Formats: sequence, structure tokens, C-alpha cells
Amino acid sequence: MRLRQAGFTYIGLLIAVVILGITLAGIGTVWRTQAQREREQELLFIGREFQAAIGSYYSSGAHQYPNSIDDLLEDNRGPQPRHHLRRLYADPMTGAPDWTLVQADAAGILGIASSSQQAPIKKSGFPVDEATFADAKSYSDWQFTFVPRYGWRRHATSTSPSSD
Repeated sequence: MRLRQAGFTYIGLLIAVVILGITLAGIGTVWRTQAQREREQELLFIGREFQAAIGSYYSSGAHQYPNSIDDLLEDNRGPQPRHHLRRLYADPMTGAPDWTLVQADAAGILGIASSSQQAPIKKSGFPVDEATFADAKSYSDWQFTFVPRYGWRRHATSTSPSSD
């Protein structure tokens, strides 16, 4: 009689281990997805920082793009060095500062992109300037570029009273 009870306990223990394993696998998947979403948010923040730094560099000089990322860290074109970018950020998707540089037609760096070929989770909810990110197949398609907007003006609407 005792041998039969030991067998049932063993089977019950095996079932409990299988259920625990399945639960932990599910938790691991959720954790990995959440971690990737957080890295995506960090990539968007860092990309916008690079974009703003390139815009600042472009606007503060003779309307030229930086030749390297180092020019954003220390701009020696004037009497006082300027720092358009606080520090060289690592790509959150790869963990290294291995950015893909987007070159301008004439010369210099127009922007940066991640070097990761991983598919993004975020597919919608981007600002207008980043609307093309929705169609991205990989993070390397998220290109953060600075393009000067010549001729763009915000026109105020006239609110003068009519002469009726």
C-alpha cells in the first residue's frame, strides 16, 4: 500500500514542476518584452538627443553638419568650445556606441540610427516627424536625422472683425 502512495506523490510532484516551469517561461517572456519596450523608449530619447545636437551644431555655425560624433561632444569652431551633446550614448539595443551614421549629401553627419537588426515592438503612436518609424522592419530603420526647414513659417490667422 505504501508503494502506491509514493508513486502518486512522485507524479504529483512532477506535475507541479511542469506547471511551475510553464509559469516561469511565461513570466520570462513578459519580462523580456517589457525590457525591450524600455530599451525602445531609451532609443527614442537618445535618438532625439542626437537629432537636437546635430540641429544645434548646424545652427550655431556656418550651416554645416558635423564631420563626426566627436564634433557634437566638443565643437571647436568658435573661440569657446561648445558641447552640443553631453556624452556619447550607447545604443540601447546593442549596448555599445556602435551607431550607424546617416551621411549628408554634401558632407557630414545628418543623423544616426541603431545598428540593431532586431524587429521593433512599437509600430504606432509616433510623432509626425517619426511617422516613417511605423513601417520599420528593424531598429536600424529608425533614423534620427536633422533636416533644416527653410521657408517654413507659421502663419497667424487674421481675427480682425468684419465690416458688416
